[in-house]
Amino acid sequence: MKIATTRTCPVLGGTLASVDDREARRIPGVREIIPLKDAVAVIGDHTWAAIQGARALKVEWNFGDNARLSSEQIEQALRDAADRDGALATDEGDIDAALDGVDTQIEAEYEMPFLAHAALEPMSCVAQVRVDACELWVGTQVPVMAQQAAAKVSGLPPEKVIVNNQLIGGAFGRRLEVDFIAQAVDIARNVFYPVKLIWTREEDTTHDLYRPHYLDRFRAGLDGNGLPVGWSHTIVGGSVMARFSPQALGENGLDPDAIEISAKPIYHLPNLRVRYVPEDPVALRVSWWRGVGQLHGAYVVEGFIDELAIAAEQDPVDYRLRLLQDQPRAQAVLRLAAEKAGWGQTLPDGHGRGVAVHQVFGSYLATVVELATTPQGGLRINRLICAVDCGLALNPTSVRSQIEGGTLFGLSAALFNEVTVKDGHVQQSNFHDYRQIRISDAPPSKFT
Repeated sequence: MKIATTRTCPVLGGTLASVDDREARRIPGVREIIPLKDAVAVIGDHTWAAIQGARALKVEWNFGDNARLSSEQIEQALRDAADRDGALATDEGDIDAALDGVDTQIEAEYEMPFLAHAALEPMSCVAQVRVDACELWVGTQVPVMAQQAAAKVSGLPPEKVIVNNQLIGGAFGRRLEVDFIAQAVDIARNVFYPVKLIWTREEDTTHDLYRPHYLDRFRAGLDGNGLPVGWSHTIVGGSVMARFSPQALGENGLDPDAIEISAKPIYHLPNLRVRYVPEDPVALRVSWWRGVGQLHGAYVVEGFIDELAIAAEQDPVDYRLRLLQDQPRAQAVLRLAAEKAGWGQTLPDGHGRGVAVHQVFGSYLATVVELATTPQGGLRINRLICAVDCGLALNPTSVRSQIEGGTLFGLSAALFNEVTVKDGHVQQSNFHDYRQIRISDAPPSKFT
């Protein structure tokens, strides 16, 4: 077996124009240099030779139609799309009459950026293509799709593709995709030996399939008691389901992933309208990111609930409890988290608390975060309290690991993560500019 790595066109849809590989071939351990449609692969005796060889290549690209795309253009496309009708996800009561009949109306808008998966193991796959078979050794969440992708590239029937599924060194949804598997097979069909393709961190970050960039617009009316009498929510963003599993789309292109949480909030909200407007990004591909649809839905819904509580001049926990009148399990986790956090106790200057609660996958979870400002103008997480009701827990240690891991991943996204585009290129490339939460940033861990 030899080791391969690639340099792939940094703009989606671009192609290879030319490559000067003379310097790369002088590096000890470099064995093969293979031009592909949109990439160049370097095969070496070991990882270092392959990486050094790839860095030594002088490559010219045809960037294509996406060469001038920017984050600002993508954002403007979402804003323009927000004025379209889209597909109705929920339409209960008479929202127009409800909003016309109240004096207090609140509007808010939220944006969530593209996010990379940033698993510690970059994309990797071992492939061998023989005359009579193609064999893979790969960690994949979709073995059948891996088999189909390898068959398509190798030209062999699917039954001639053997998939040896391996443990995954992190994925968070990234290994639901098979682009790196197809590339490994494309390389391996040019040689007679097995090839282990390993992407560098830079290739992994700049050629990810990203969590969609979302734009959410809300409008609500409040009665004399500060409670919502009408709630309108417009969701705009790329559809993962339309690409990954189009047969699962609802009527009029309704993506069940994009509307999760939002279409059926746990709160008592009479006169509810939720609509989804698909707007797929140019020059980036979107996919599921840890927690999938509920991650997006819970954030925006809880953010707007806070805005309503502020407008009603009511405590955020008490306000939620009033709207959770038919949700005893949600009330229970919210009360428990608030109690453990000391909600209502006076905090020092420069400190603050936030709260959120939601239901997903049959579980209920409430979180309270206590923050403090730093002298440098940043934020420090003093405490983070989670209360979860997941029903019968056969393995409490696994529950704890999931909650801790998901919480830290979510904090990374909230505090640090964002993928931006300039001239068709993803600008982030490694952990120096796509930072993950560090031990010094994390709150202390205690489990009861």
